[in-house]
Amino acid sequence: MTATWDPTASGVLRLPSGRLIRGRGLRHPLPEGPAPDYALYLLGKQPPAVDWESRWLRWPDFRLPADRTATATALREAWERAETERVEVACGGGQGRTGTALACVAVLDGVPGAEAVAYVRKHYAPRAVETPWQRRFVRRFG
Repeated sequence: MTATWDPTASGVLRLPSGRLIRGRGLRHPLPEGPAPDYALYLLGKQPPAVDWESRWLRWPDFRLPADRTATATALREAWERAETERVEVACGGGQGRTGTALACVAVLDGVPGAEAVAYVRKHYAPRAVETPWQRRFVRRFG
């Protein structure tokens, strides 16, 4: 059985393949509706426990992930699982780290690295991917 997000829900990014991934900021309340099946949390410190399967990547605010190999593996897993599951990617505010991760997932989905930031800004959040080094990380991803 396939369980995906409502494509019109706030924070849901539709990738070119049709996969849906929700991005959000953890400082905001959990959106109404179904819970994620799987979540990838991008924070400088370990997040609180949740009632669904999740993975934490050490990724300080306004910076890049501490372990790039683990990040690539986690983003690929999120992309793969989004085909049949409700996958959420989240950081504190839902813009910089989340936008960077979503842009990398878009690259995995076939968006050229040079266009992925613009794609996520158009289809997710206009302020996604906040720093020059985050933009460079996306361009070089894959």
